[in-house]
Amino acid sequence: MRQRGQLVTLVALSDVTKSVRLADHSELEILRGITLEVSAGDHVSIVGRSGSGKSTLLNILGMLDAPTTGSVSFEDREVRRMRSGRLDRLRGDNVGFVFQQFNLLPGRTALDNVMMPLGHARGRMFWNRRQIAADMLERVGLGHRIEQVADRLSGGEQQRVAIARALVRRPVLILADEPTGALDIDTGASVMSLLDQVATETDAALVTITHDLHVAARARRHYRLDAGVLETADLSRAFEASTLSASVPSIVSAVSADPGPSAPVTMPPMPPMPYSRRGAAS
Repeated sequence: MRQRGQLVTLVALSDVTKSVRLADHSELEILRGITLEVSAGDHVSIVGRSGSGKSTLLNILGMLDAPTTGSVSFEDREVRRMRSGRLDRLRGDNVGFVFQQFNLLPGRTALDNVMMPLGHARGRMFWNRRQIAADMLERVGLGHRIEQVADRLSGGEQQRVAIARALVRRPVLILADEPTGALDIDTGASVMSLLDQVATETDAALVTITHDLHVAARARRHYRLDAGVLETADLSRAFEASTLSASVPSIVSAVSADPGPSAPVTMPPMPPMPYSRRGAAS
């Protein structure tokens, strides 16, 4: 079993490309020669404009989409060789997704939404799914709102429900696609601190796709995706080129020195689980 702090490559992309055929039979290149490794405990940000291929890259990292060429491996297992059922189980057991638009089930309670991924779990994780979901909502500060219909929650509360849903199966890889895009600045900072804290406590890798340099600065490794090409990014230079340059040096140095949470949301330590993340035998 992997020990905390041990460097283990979770997902590796090697020379990945993605293209689609358009109606006029021409090819649109979305990703070009992407090589990237994400290890346990990594906090990675990928910055890019709309249309740069960020969401496509996240979908490939999360095994929701396949590259046109190149290879994707998860824990040294070649994804392309897996049957769909095995791939679905691997993704469900190991990857948590947080999206900009929350994607909650309309008309269902916060508890129902967080329980949803546990419907495919095994063993005690399945049989105790209601309590596990309630405990996760408590961790994100919504223990008093578990029976509230998700549609009636505020934007920040809905995003916390989405985070609880993403984390309820204890993923080793958390993929966040513009997680603060639909939130105001203060709520967005609170949500990112929540993600940072949970990822750090569980030694999960966190990959954040964003166009917001302040969100990106929270990560320990920074990349820029432009026209489908991924390169390492110098955020201090990016800030200097933006209208936010005045506050950048202190922000970037503070985040680099202490990547932990600095937000108003403070959560209790993650309690030990009475079951395996991958589920006990049925």
